[in-house]
Amino acid sequence: MMFFVLGGFLGAVLVYALYWRAQKEAARLEEEKQALMEERQIVLNYMHTMVDAVGERLPREELFQRIVHAAILSTGALSACIFEKGADNMMRGVAVEGLFPPHRPIPDAQRLKLGSRARFIEEVLKSESFPVGEGVVGRVAATGRGELITSAAADPRIVKHDDAALMVRSVIAAPITVRQRLIGVLCVCNASDGLPFTETDYSLVEALAEQAGLAVHNADFLALQMDKQRFDLDLALASDVQQMLLPRSMPSLPGLDIDARYLAAQKVSGDLYDVFKLGYDRVGVAVADVAGKGISASLLMAICRTTLRQIAPLHTSPARVLAELNRSLAGDMREGMYITMTYAVVDSGRNQVTIARAGHELSLVSRRDPSTGSYVSEFVGSEGMPVGLVEVELFDSVIEDKTLEFHHGSTLVLYTDGLTEAPNAQGGEFGGARLADALRAGHTGSARDTNSTILAAVDRFASPAALRDDYTLLTVKRT
Repeated sequence: MMFFVLGGFLGAVLVYALYWRAQKEAARLEEEKQALMEERQIVLNYMHTMVDAVGERLPREELFQRIVHAAILSTGALSACIFEKGADNMMRGVAVEGLFPPHRPIPDAQRLKLGSRARFIEEVLKSESFPVGEGVVGRVAATGRGELITSAAADPRIVKHDDAALMVRSVIAAPITVRQRLIGVLCVCNASDGLPFTETDYSLVEALAEQAGLAVHNADFLALQMDKQRFDLDLALASDVQQMLLPRSMPSLPGLDIDARYLAAQKVSGDLYDVFKLGYDRVGVAVADVAGKGISASLLMAICRTTLRQIAPLHTSPARVLAELNRSLAGDMREGMYITMTYAVVDSGRNQVTIARAGHELSLVSRRDPSTGSYVSEFVGSEGMPVGLVEVELFDSVIEDKTLEFHHGSTLVLYTDGLTEAPNAQGGEFGGARLADALRAGHTGSARDTNSTILAAVDRFASPAALRDDYTLLTVKRT
């Protein structure tokens, strides 16, 4: 009987013990669940903070500072710092909050002033740099793996500062990466409760560093998109201005038929062409190519066109016009920029054309040979240097006029090197010989027909890939 009573008692004790064990385990699981929920909420709040920071389009330095502040609020650390990896493979402190201990010992010559201690530490952190691989932060940057140091006093990599306020008890350092590219290292120091950081704290900081990497990446991407939009707007405006500067229609002169074609490889071009009347039966025609591409070349082209139109009516000699143009522009052109140009004056009353060439492509003229009655194409050469490339005295001593007869049926073709250098699939260039052949094939038509024939020949020859350079083609035909 007593055996049964004792057995029942022991069974009850066992059931009770199992019950309390289950209760204790349930409580532990509930605590872990609660901790995970809290950690999840911290990360979510941190993510929202980062999204807000990106949405405010903060400068990179302010974004880093926002990340550091959010990390302290999320982890309860006394101080935090972000070290960014530079292109020189050096780590530098870019954002700090609290008395974060400097990576290296502070020289004796530098004394901490109590009233400005935090500012002093910030200046020290932002002024010092150290290579990837040095210390805890450098090790994390080198390996891409975070570190948890629960007892910093026993770690030889931790600098022991004389100032008690800079004593390190526990540290967490986590890499800030995006698509396996290291941006920097987020480091938090000393928990506010005085206890060592835990594995839970470590996983939290890792999650925060991951979100920080995404925030920095998104901010950089957004900044690039905004810069691109501004650049595209600038290009569109420059392109509009450039199109406004090009002649909308050809002037009407007795005995002359004029047509121009212009095709830019980019939104804005360094090519220029212009046609303007100089009298009842005289017209000035110009084709030029500014060294370089983009907005700067386009602006220089606009200045060149305006200056040319001011100077041209003052002189009958094209060489004199180009000399004065060079004199006006040379002082304002930055190093490495220059303009090649051909400027010609066609005089239908005198049946002649006078050409001056400032380092530009040779003009092409088709004329009837009186002895045979056939049309002959020839490249017309004259001496000259590009505008803005050499000293004024040297430019003036070289530039010269070339005057040719320009009777009924004669054709003058001016162009930029984008036309003759148009490449085919094998890398060969269209060249001057093919240009002359195309002119002979299309000389009997109008100026517009001639240009169409030339461009069709270029299209048949050239690779179907995108334009490598700008095309400018101007044709004057004596009718």
